[in-house]
Amino acid sequence: MPTSTQAARSARGAHGHSLRSRTTAVGAVAILALLMSSCTSTAPAEPPTISVQQGDTPSQDVITLPENFDALLDRAIEQLPTLASDALEQSGVPGMSVAVVHGGKTIFAQGFGVREVGTEDQITPDTVFQVASVSKSLSATGVAAAIAESDGQLSWQTPIHDLLPQFQFKDPTVTELATVGDAFSHRTGLFTGAGDDLEDLGFNRATIFEKLRLQPLDPFRSSYHYSNFGLTIGAEAVAASRGEAWDELMDELVFKPLDMSSTSARHDDFLAHDDRALLHALENGKFVAKYDRNPDPQAPAGGVSSTANDLAKWMLMVLAEGESNGTQLVDSAALAEAMTPQIVSSKGPTITARPGHYGFGFNASPQVSGRMAISHSGAFALGAGTNYQLIPELDLGIVVLTNGAPVGVAEAVATEFTDLVQYGKITRDWVTDAAGFFAPYTAPSGDLVDATKPTDAVAAPPSDQLVGKYHSDYFGVLLIEEHNGALEARLGPTGNVTLALEEWNGSTFAYAPLSESAPAGSLASAVFSDDGSTVTLTSFDAQGLGTFTKVA
Repeated sequence: MPTSTQAARSARGAHGHSLRSRTTAVGAVAILALLMSSCTSTAPAEPPTISVQQGDTPSQDVITLPENFDALLDRAIEQLPTLASDALEQSGVPGMSVAVVHGGKTIFAQGFGVREVGTEDQITPDTVFQVASVSKSLSATGVAAAIAESDGQLSWQTPIHDLLPQFQFKDPTVTELATVGDAFSHRTGLFTGAGDDLEDLGFNRATIFEKLRLQPLDPFRSSYHYSNFGLTIGAEAVAASRGEAWDELMDELVFKPLDMSSTSARHDDFLAHDDRALLHALENGKFVAKYDRNPDPQAPAGGVSSTANDLAKWMLMVLAEGESNGTQLVDSAALAEAMTPQIVSSKGPTITARPGHYGFGFNASPQVSGRMAISHSGAFALGAGTNYQLIPELDLGIVVLTNGAPVGVAEAVATEFTDLVQYGKITRDWVTDAAGFFAPYTAPSGDLVDATKPTDAVAAPPSDQLVGKYHSDYFGVLLIEEHNGALEARLGPTGNVTLALEEWNGSTFAYAPLSESAPAGSLASAVFSDDGSTVTLTSFDAQGLGTFTKVA
């Protein structure tokens, strides 16, 4: 997810020249003032100062708030409904739910907009949303709770292989050494998207785990690749240590103890709620409610559904270091470790950029003020955008849930609010800027997007040379069939995904994938070998696993 660091970088690039111009002008004024001062006895003005609030150590020093915190917070809360409503109007996102916590209680909770575009079904703080990758922080909380109950038998440093001996990475050394913490900090070496392609086709978690042994790896522990199934492996290992399913672990250790009665890690539970926000994908510039997204295979990474009010209870517990209503629900040390930077997640292009850091299921990075922010965003291209931000030093948290594809609205509203609390003003046009940062999440993908079919295209090979059964160790069976004079590709666990193949140029055909990984408008090529013995589906070939071989 884009960060405020990236935003600042963009601002410098856009306004660097004007800053230099202003510096020159200021220099001229200063010279003039100096000349004038030589003719008068007026004492020079005191230079402006920036107040720094000292912490216990220099690394905890921060910029002092511009005025009384309570006054800043009250004004920010007062402006929050307008910020939310304006963001919805500007972006077109159908609906939003927001909650703010401070001082051990929920101090704001309100819904805005509608659950489904074109209806009058209003969103409330108790409307259930799919929270997407905000699930990762909730799941890390579940692991910290399991650590608390393990009598020292479980920690972030426990090897996955000790808990899931049947699971294998491609590299035997990684299989032996990778820990639960490695999985939750995205440093196992699995690339971003590993396993997502199988989930898009309808494969279950067990099958995806078995196939991950074929995925290539980047350097272990020294590379960061945001991986849904990489994290899910760690969660599943913890659940296995307790002899229960992951969704049961979350119910037992997190949701029920916190009275999060509308929260679940099961998709069927989400569908069972009448008061739920439908997903809205962004197609042709409009938000449309057309798709269902079942994230059960990667539930620890993206499968939780919840409400603003329920997540407020969770934020209060996190800010209280694992305590809720006088009971220590989560191991405080394990929770603190999860919220401590474990790996650099974004470095920025220059030494002037603040780096981003990731803990175990939590983003943990410094803000402009110097205060640490604990956060996470969630995004489904098929129709969800979510964000929460915690500022522990201020005992403050905000969560924003939306039912529109990720266009940065959730992040914008949360950041506008934290700007007001820390600086007394909004520092930039976050809604507009975030839309630009998030544009790639809804952009069509594939090697033929924006390509033009050749006017002198070579004729395609005869269909009988291409039809047949093909196989990939990773993706399984692919059937190439002819229907009404045109070719189709069918793949997935039951041949459930059909891709129409359009003649493009010779042995290259075009197809339009549509899934969480391929937004509307995506266009990719299927390339047959000259003898028809293999076909490569390029949208499935990011890691070199998209070639299928014809079965005799």
